[in-house]
Amino acid sequence: MMLKLFGIILFCALLSPSQEVLSGLSCAVSPGAMQNVLSNAILQKGLLQQHLQGLVLPNIMGDGGLLTSPTSITGLRLVKVGVPRLSVVLLPSIGVQLTIAAHLELSGNCLVGLLSDLIDILVDVNITANIKCTNFESGTVQVVVEDCLCILGAIKIKLLSGLLSLSVNDIVLNKLTATLPGLLCPVVDIVVNLVNIQLLGTLNAVIPVGTAGTIHYQLASLPFTSGLFLGLDLDGVVKQVGGSIIPHDSSPSALPPLLDKLLVLGLRQSFLNAVLSLLVQIPPQTFPCTPEMFSGASVLQEAIRTLVPAGCSACQGTSPLSIKISLSGKPLILLEDNKATVELSVMIQLFIKRLDGPILNLLLLKADLGLSAHVSVVAGRLVLGLSLGRTSLSLESSEVGISNISTLKPHCRGLLVERLLPLINGALSIGIPLPNVLDIPLLKVDVQILVVSVWRGCFLLQGTSAGG
Repeated sequence: MMLKLFGIILFCALLSPSQEVLSGLSCAVSPGAMQNVLSNAILQKGLLQQHLQGLVLPNIMGDGGLLTSPTSITGLRLVKVGVPRLSVVLLPSIGVQLTIAAHLELSGNCLVGLLSDLIDILVDVNITANIKCTNFESGTVQVVVEDCLCILGAIKIKLLSGLLSLSVNDIVLNKLTATLPGLLCPVVDIVVNLVNIQLLGTLNAVIPVGTAGTIHYQLASLPFTSGLFLGLDLDGVVKQVGGSIIPHDSSPSALPPLLDKLLVLGLRQSFLNAVLSLLVQIPPQTFPCTPEMFSGASVLQEAIRTLVPAGCSACQGTSPLSIKISLSGKPLILLEDNKATVELSVMIQLFIKRLDGPILNLLLLKADLGLSAHVSVVAGRLVLGLSLGRTSLSLESSEVGISNISTLKPHCRGLLVERLLPLINGALSIGIPLPNVLDIPLLKVDVQILVVSVWRGCFLLQGTSAGG
């Protein structure tokens, strides 16, 4: 049984289009995923240990009493951080509560009365802090560490001589309790702000889409939290080569429950259509109607010959038939239950270029195609594979008087499958690059399409489950 951990949602809005480029994506990140992200950034990459290493503590002084000698501990510094543990709780409307448990090893010099000794102090600490995002501007946020609390656990003190008085133990416990929070919490603040910069870099990125253009992903608003997930809205600005923006409208959307998934990523239909128009830019294809260029050429020519009126003198001769296929308008993706379809219009021109005269247009046809889309995620990209479903053929014009084209539909369908569809799938094989949200890899993605009406809109859910 394979655990499938990620889901993708495609949202199609039926609200009025906006002239602005708005948020094209939404993300819901589970507490478990956030814990993995922060544990990797703070602990596994050694960021916390790096900033704690060599931490110098204030001298610890004890005046002594009637039965005890004066005590001073100097040069106390952090020499080792045991393997820390990190946990995360998402606090609704507040942010992320971060807890770090660590085992610290301190070393210094101890003077008890006139006796000098080396001292090692082993202490367990639990640091808890609330991380809140604020001051959103141009895709960036600041993080504020609030309510940092440092609780000391077990303390073990070792003297090189092996002699340890109760007074030294009490002095160390009292002083560390008073000083460690003021030293550790600022370190946590520094580390969290460095991690914020790193993670913002995963959300704010310009990713090339082949050679056609780019997608500029950027945080669109302040992150928000519920008890179940961290929510992120992203802008996806689609640009052609040369810098012109392909606009897309948007509207509010709600993500479904995460259930057992680490991450759910929502892509709005208008955003997908903007990227499709960037990817599917097929130049007009002109070629002779011969078996070398199209396997059904002979049958198509015979079918056209039977449609040409008998009195057409211009149609006589040996000039070869040529074909020109060109896209008409932009592709449009439509979402239904368990189904995604790309609609596309194509112009098919069938003409003769005579040696002694101008081009003679036998037929200009318009084919409205419904292309069934198979959706998958490959190497962090959303890939559409299209197959020809519905075909509607209509006559635009004929210079030789052909009026009935019903017999041409199967031939034109075969022509498009053989000559156009491979070009479109080749263009789409580049895939739509997805944002690298918080460095969470898009692996083990299961795709399921589900449409639900919400706010005059609909959802296309590509989700995951624990089944395999």
